[in-house]
Order: sequence, then C-alpha cells, then structure tokens
Amino acid sequence: MGTILVGDDPGSHAYVRGKHADCAKVGITSIRRDLPADISTATLNETIDELNANSDCTGYIVQLPLPKHLDENAALERVDPGKDADGLHPTNLGRLVLNTPAPLPCTPRGIVHLLRRYDVELAGAHVVVIGRGVTVGRPLGLLLTRRSENATVTLCHTGTRDLAALTRQADIIVAAVGVPHMLTADMVRPGAAVVDVGVSRTDDGLVGDVHPDVWEVAGHVSPNPGGVGPLTRAFLLTNVVELAEQR
Repeated sequence: MGTILVGDDPGSHAYVRGKHADCAKVGITSIRRDLPADISTATLNETIDELNANSDCTGYIVQLPLPKHLDENAALERVDPGKDADGLHPTNLGRLVLNTPAPLPCTPRGIVHLLRRYDVELAGAHVVVIGRGVTVGRPLGLLLTRRSENATVTLCHTGTRDLAALTRQADIIVAAVGVPHMLTADMVRPGAAVVDVGVSRTDDGLVGDVHPDVWEVAGHVSPNPGGVGPLTRAFLLTNVVELAEQR
C-alpha cells in the first residue's frame, strides 16, 4: 500500500502514520511519499505516475486535503482506478452508482459495517446524512440505497431548510460536516442511532459533530474520535487486499 502526503498538516500526518502502522501489523508492505507543501502540480503528477507504474504497489491513496494551489479532483482522477485504495476515483465512484464491483470509499463502507455489526436495522430505515462531501456524504447515500441495504436516505447540506425537522424524523443520523457539536439532543428522536464522522480541532482537542448530550437521547452513538475512524483504516487495507486478489 502506498501513500502520497503533501504538506505539514498535523492531522494528515497522524492519519498516514496510522495507516503505515496498520500495514506493519498485518504484514502489508507500505510505500510512503511525503512531499513539501509548496510542490508544483507537475511534481505531484510525477509522484502519482510513479506509483501507477510501480508493480510493487498494489494500491495507494493521495491523502486529502491537498494544499489549496493543487487540484484535488485532478489528482484523484490521475490515480490508476485499478490502484485506487480510497475508492474515490471518478471511474470507481461511477461504478458505485451502477452497483458494479469496484473499491468502495472506506469511511462509508465502515459506517455500513458498524451499523450492521450492532444490528441497527437498515432495510426501510430513514437515514439522514448531514454533509454532501465526496468522501462520506454522497457515496454513503449510494451505499445505503443499494438493494442489499434498502434504506431511504435524505442528504442534507448547507442549503437544507429546517435541518432539525428532518433529523427528528430519522431512524439513523450520520453527521459528517466537521462543525463541532452541531448535532444536539433536541435534534434527535429518542432511540435513534447516531454516527459521528466529522472531526474538528479545537482548543479542547479533537471533537466530533455530535454534542455529548445526544448520548442521553439516542439508542446508539458512535464515539468520535475512535468510532468510525479505525474502521476507515481497516477498510483501506481491505481494499488493498481485494485489489491484490484481483491481479
């Protein structure tokens, strides 16, 4: 498994360290390419092309976010779809839309696994996803509406009117916006399952999107940090193994 990391963002460095530590634990050889924040698009492209051509690299990721002068979409599109360990290449996202085999985005896959592991009913459930980002919100909606899950999904975002009215109807709420404690107890129906995905760095450390008072109302709550995050890393390795098996 390979990683391309650009810049000095502490969170990104921590995530990448964790991914390489995970590889070492399970016996997957890892390749790391760390680049300075001021690199050119050409240098980033050369690094992506190198891993595309490297036969020892089964799958790899471009760690997001990239510095603002670099085009994230262009970088993801340059990744070989057959080595796309994150499942974020446009080709693989298109395959997700068509429900054909492809690497699945790791965090949405981890969320579905977590809900199933704790016997949270998905079939027929009303799921409100807060956040329409390409790494979580949009692909999660596609995963949950497959016939194998059969949930009904409402995708909310900054243009959503009366968010609380929608979340109070939900059997399951997934908060993935990166706004500290934006989901409060009065927005949650008693007994609902709540998955906290968004992470923000504050003076008090890392905090999620879900306010602590939600724990008093909800039937299930995933902690954050520590809930979905480890599953995201686990499914990154799963994608790499599955890509190797397809060779």
